[in-house]
Amino acid sequence: MNGVNGPQNGQPHLDHADGQYFLTEAYKVILEEVLCKGTDVKEKVCDWHDPEELSALLDLELREGGESHHQLLQRVRDVAKYSVKTNHPRFFNQLFAGVDYHSLAGRFLTEALNTSQYTYEVAPVFVLMENVMLTKLRSMVGWPQGDGIFCPGGSVSNMYAMNVARYRAYPQVKVQGLWAVPRLAAFTSQESHYSLCKAASFLGIGLDNVFMVKVNERGCMIPEDLDEKIELARSQGAVPFLVSATSGTTIQGAFDPLDRIADICDKNKLWMADSLAWNPHKMLLAGLQCCVFLLKDNTDLLKQCHCANATYLFQQDKFYDMRMDTGDKSVQCGRKVDCLKLWLMWKAVGTEGLAERVDKVFKLARYLVREMSKREGFQLVNEPQFVNVCFWYIPPSLRGKEGNNDYQEKLSKVAPVIKERMMRKGSMMVGYQPLREKVNFFRMVIISPHISQEDMDFFLDEIERLGKDLYNAL
Repeated sequence: MNGVNGPQNGQPHLDHADGQYFLTEAYKVILEEVLCKGTDVKEKVCDWHDPEELSALLDLELREGGESHHQLLQRVRDVAKYSVKTNHPRFFNQLFAGVDYHSLAGRFLTEALNTSQYTYEVAPVFVLMENVMLTKLRSMVGWPQGDGIFCPGGSVSNMYAMNVARYRAYPQVKVQGLWAVPRLAAFTSQESHYSLCKAASFLGIGLDNVFMVKVNERGCMIPEDLDEKIELARSQGAVPFLVSATSGTTIQGAFDPLDRIADICDKNKLWMADSLAWNPHKMLLAGLQCCVFLLKDNTDLLKQCHCANATYLFQQDKFYDMRMDTGDKSVQCGRKVDCLKLWLMWKAVGTEGLAERVDKVFKLARYLVREMSKREGFQLVNEPQFVNVCFWYIPPSLRGKEGNNDYQEKLSKVAPVIKERMMRKGSMMVGYQPLREKVNFFRMVIISPHISQEDMDFFLDEIERLGKDLYNAL
């Protein structure tokens, strides 16, 4: 076949037979390197190389002519070999991990079909499917009616919420712009996701008008301070319009007291329990990306806020019900199909299967905390509320020296050094960060249902192995 030796006369790979042969061979590489080796606990989480070295190992240059089938398959192998294996049982670095094979099949199918979600005429199956998924997810939060849309990430969902909340309060902003609205104020906790500030910046509300509400020692928003911040905003001439609360903050996994916050929002007529941003690509294992923005509103507020009525897409004389076209609800024009991966996974395991996955990782988080308490040198930042286990590892060289003036400075260096060591070794990945007055601590995230108690034991053992000799590095 022509594809075996590359394109003839420099012609691009446009032949279906060539392409399908290459795809079949590439899939074998993906199956072996990513889905077999990448989930094998005996393999590295990452074959780490510094940027200069990695650049030398990879052939990233783009040339005038194309490459052979053999060369292209090597590129596929290289990408797989040197990428982080987020499916690995010892990848604890992010709020996503593991692989669901039914969801992955949905992702492959979505890419192969290569359609956009914006109209029924080009995505009839997926328009119906998205409606079913959104209805199901809304019902799980107690909204029998409403609206929603799949979004490219939770950050965009939060921007949707801020934009729709502003439009509901001041619909003239869509036509007249920021001159038509007063100075607005939004409220969120000190430990909320940074995307709230980004949304305020993008939408012209301004970072100075996002009021950070204090949290308690566990990272939960303090309702009394929210009340005070609302009054403070008003005293400065701003008009409060939105409160963003969090169930499972990014670092500590804290849960804001939603009922008490909702009461304050009802009293002040602020947007809060009107919408929900939910990311099934995290704990539900749907795969990146799979995020939904859910609305309680059933007055078509989402479409009114975002529609542009493009006549080349949303003709009013179509032969089917125009209400099936969802593109005008979206900030985007082209929109990837993100519902299939979640739908196919749900079909495979059912609601009970998804619940079992969640129960399992909560059980493992509790096991890890119990085992941690039995070992010297592990100190929790707070008792976990979720699957985020935040802790300091105190190496032998620092134990008993908490009163020293340089203790906090030295403690702050422990996590970065251990992180570097595990990355270069490839044994596991776990993140760390500071938080206000707290110096660097580890954030162990237990998300993947593929992990076991043995992985938790390995994690503790490996932290000890990598950190037991820390002295000069501090």
